[in-house]
Amino acid sequence: MARILKVLFVLFIVKPLVFIGLGLNIIHRQNLPTDGPVVVAANHNSHLDTLVLLALFPIAIVHKVRPVAAADYFLSNKIVAWLSLNIIGIIPLKRSPSPSQREAVLNECHQALAQGEILIIFPEGSRGEPEVMSGIKKGIYHLVKAHADCPVTPVVMRGLGRALPRGTAMFVPFNCDVVIGDPMTQFENAEDFVHTMQARYQALAQHCITQTNGEHQP
Repeated sequence: MARILKVLFVLFIVKPLVFIGLGLNIIHRQNLPTDGPVVVAANHNSHLDTLVLLALFPIAIVHKVRPVAAADYFLSNKIVAWLSLNIIGIIPLKRSPSPSQREAVLNECHQALAQGEILIIFPEGSRGEPEVMSGIKKGIYHLVKAHADCPVTPVVMRGLGRALPRGTAMFVPFNCDVVIGDPMTQFENAEDFVHTMQARYQALAQHCITQTNGEHQP
């Protein structure tokens, strides 16, 4: 039942919101994973990021997609929490989790990958300023190294911080980019992961159609 409800929710609510409400430029869509285990690692500027990434996946596999999402937003009230946990299937992450909470989230992520699911994770850890990428955390490296040949697919999104500005609940139609990179595997260590991802994000940002001179890049 949960699988059917998720498919219906994405098909009739998420996809219309994303593809009708936004002017979305999807670049290198062929790089979007079609099966797991895999981690989709995207920059994070808006609470729309999770829904946009979810909308990109074909309905046939959307039940396999598990976003790791901020608990303070997606569990903000009973209705949103029920939708987030039971329909979208998020793995909730608190901003300053205790060691036991971090371990619980990590265990759930490991379990999802072991079941061949697709994780959506934001390596910055929290939303940054629009179009400015914060420092990349090393958590994804420690997660995927425990799963043989589990790739990381980098994604750069641009414009969503303006479509849903931070601190507001007002949705503003805006032209946005989603650039999907080639999957990457076999990082040498955590530092190599950070440097490689930073370089890849900078390269992907050059493909953004909405890029204009003088603006910050991820």
